[in-house]
Amino acid sequence: MDVARLRVWFWAWLSRAMILITVMCAPAQAHEVQPAISDLTISEDAVTIDLTMTLEAPLAGVDLAGLANTNESENSDAYDEKRALDPVALEAELREMWPEIAALITLNGDDVALEPRIEAVRVPDVENLEMPRFSTVTVVADLPPEARTVTFGWDASLGGLIVRQQGVEGAYTAFLQNGDLSEPIARGGGFDPTAGETFLTFVLSGFDHIIPKGLDHILFVLGLFFFALAWGPLIWQVSAFTVAHTITLGLATLGVIAIPASWMWLVEALIAISITYVAVENVFRPSMGWLRPAIVFAFGLLHGLGFASVLSDVGLPQGQFVLALLSFNIGVELGQLAVILCAFVLILIARAAANAAPLDDEEALVRDLPVIYRAVSLVGSLAIAIVGFYWFVERIGLLG
Repeated sequence: MDVARLRVWFWAWLSRAMILITVMCAPAQAHEVQPAISDLTISEDAVTIDLTMTLEAPLAGVDLAGLANTNESENSDAYDEKRALDPVALEAELREMWPEIAALITLNGDDVALEPRIEAVRVPDVENLEMPRFSTVTVVADLPPEARTVTFGWDASLGGLIVRQQGVEGAYTAFLQNGDLSEPIARGGGFDPTAGETFLTFVLSGFDHIIPKGLDHILFVLGLFFFALAWGPLIWQVSAFTVAHTITLGLATLGVIAIPASWMWLVEALIAISITYVAVENVFRPSMGWLRPAIVFAFGLLHGLGFASVLSDVGLPQGQFVLALLSFNIGVELGQLAVILCAFVLILIARAAANAAPLDDEEALVRDLPVIYRAVSLVGSLAIAIVGFYWFVERIGLLG
């Protein structure tokens, strides 16, 4: 591989990366699709559900089925308009459209359909338009005295739904997607999933939080991979990151440490800075030392708080707390390994794009890979650094 060809190839890939940065840096936080959270309480004569969600999507006619970002919807402009409404105006639109939204909700007492009605609406003030606005709608439905169970869910167009039963032992918890309904939820709780069900549910949840939903964590792991093309540095960094986020994930889930919801923006901002730091260091730091794993460990503590916020939303089943926590962490690690594997495949693709020798030529492979890796690492690290810094500025509200 001659130097001239590598130089042309490098600048071609760098220009493509800059285009990708422009797309990725479009305001995304307020538009990222996140599941709604429903806290469900069953009393003697009623079902009360506190729904925490972004109201703007259904009010703008955005179909969330299979959608990762509302910018992908043809109604994204309408979403932005609703996002800028003051609380009074947004509540008024919700109440006006409630019959249409209620028609998409399934709420049954045994086999009898219940009629949900709005009891209260709490909409936060408009502060930072680049951050999502989570409103809470309290919905109540009369429950026949003879009904023993409640089934709840909604249409796939309203997105994912986390269901958490309140006020009972063995409370029902579930993450519903694609229009699925809950299992029959008993009045008195007693929900007892098998160990296998719990393991599979939380492994998938942990993996899902990395791929496809954890773009910030994906970029951080890529930053670790782009530091050096050697197993030693990669294992040290990934191990430090894993141990650190496992510690804070466990402590936060156990309630030993707690970050108020009002301060989560700061955690997210610091996570963005961690992405930028490791990427910048990839460009300027020539060799591995003890400081790099130590810094990665510190940043891992921050990322663990981000993982913990997800688990706190989903809720851990009583009686299988430890299994659920370990399963979620396994899912996260599998997601990280998948990112690293994809990154290595990217290096091989880049080598092929540079018209290098075939893969079965071992001598050429040993010669070419470090050169290609360094070029891809430089391009990738620059892109990651810019995206991370953009997110930091966005998350602290300087773009609002």
